[in-house]
Amino acid sequence: MNAPSVLTQVGHLARRSITRTLRQPALIVPGLAFPLFLLAINSGGLDAATDLPGFPTPSYVTFALAITFVQAAIFATNIAGTNLAEDIRTGFLDRLALTPMRGVALLSGQLAGVLALGVFQGIVYIAIGLAAGVTIEAGVGGAVVMIALSVTIAGAFGAIGLLAALRTGSGEAVQGLFPLMFALLFLSALSLPLELIEHEWFRTIATYNPVTYLLQGLRSLLIFGWQAGPLLEAFAIAAGAFGLAITASAVALRRRLVRT
Repeated sequence: MNAPSVLTQVGHLARRSITRTLRQPALIVPGLAFPLFLLAINSGGLDAATDLPGFPTPSYVTFALAITFVQAAIFATNIAGTNLAEDIRTGFLDRLALTPMRGVALLSGQLAGVLALGVFQGIVYIAIGLAAGVTIEAGVGGAVVMIALSVTIAGAFGAIGLLAALRTGSGEAVQGLFPLMFALLFLSALSLPLELIEHEWFRTIATYNPVTYLLQGLRSLLIFGWQAGPLLEAFAIAAGAFGLAITASAVALRRRLVRT
């Protein structure tokens, strides 16, 4: 009897991942609600920043909306990593090792839940942004690209979570990455454009922080319309991080299965 194709294997694990994610509101709700909470605080407290010379938009909520997409993607680290760590703890991964399941199918299937959640979150954030008066300069097509970019970013952070789970086998260790990811967010061009950050040390850190360029890619669609440069940078960084993390995860998976 022939082994199922890789696509069939991915499909089975993807359905399991999506169903499993939907059954864990404790993981979904914070990733959906907390970015909106931060958006409300930033929009109310930092609205005066729009009076600064050179600020790119008169609407701070438009500038801040991009933060929700990246912040929600950070939660993908916990969701994907914690679920895989639980599979390791319960022995489910060891049982899969006795089947013809391919490593690429396992890793891809594990990410399906966070990718589906990323699509849902993107739609919700755009809808709430529009209700709050945000205008997407790139139009409907720009909204679609924003969701595609947010899903790519979620995939990158999710792959980092898988790597942490495979290296440590511990859900607690995966959750320990969360403060680090948030530090990356807050040390980026979170509240102001790079050129308006006055403190040189902070501007230098933000300039070298890849999260800054993820934000700039999303903001370009909201504020300026279609700009190839920021979009290509954002997609390249997200795709590159995903490629590195998923490759390292594949290596870690092989090593873990060999040990067992």
